[in-house]
Amino acid sequence: LKYLPGVIGPGNSSHTSPLYYVYGYNGTSVSEAKATENYDTYGVLYNWNAVMDGASSSSSNPSGVQGVCPDGWHVPSDEEWKELADYVRNDGHSGNIGTALKASSGWDDNGNGTDDYGFTALPAGKRDLNGGFGYNGEIVYWWSSTSGSSTNAWGRYLDYENNNVGRGKDDKSYGFSVLCVRDD
Repeated sequence: LKYLPGVIGPGNSSHTSPLYYVYGYNGTSVSEAKATENYDTYGVLYNWNAVMDGASSSSSNPSGVQGVCPDGWHVPSDEEWKELADYVRNDGHSGNIGTALKASSGWDDNGNGTDDYGFTALPAGKRDLNGGFGYNGEIVYWWSSTSGSSTNAWGRYLDYENNNVGRGKDDKSYGFSVLCVRDD
């Protein structure tokens, strides 16, 4: 997603205020951030509150959480991510779910995928707890709409060294990507 109403450098974090980051950009100018190659290629990194845009946590399938997604789209719940992984696994990609979802180019160290479903996952990296950006070219993390606690939420990730889809409960102040799913 490339929705960017504001931007801030990676040294800023919050569990309660929505924050938006562009990998490698350390300023506050939206137009300058949008002019970067990372914005063009990978979009925006969001803390969990930015993704939710005031909505409550949801573990339903579908989530019913529009969040920062455009009209007619929603932020997937942890259950929706599970459904995607199960579908790909049961469609003959057991042990290679991540490979089937990764773009066929753009991943470091030949960690590219086969993009069997047109998912075209790219390694956008993340904004971490130390106030820096990391793992661009190596990993993509996505938030779900499902909170794990007052400070953590569930997410999924792909990594260049692994062929599967990872699942983790991460600090809500991280900057991750968001995938929007079209409403039925």
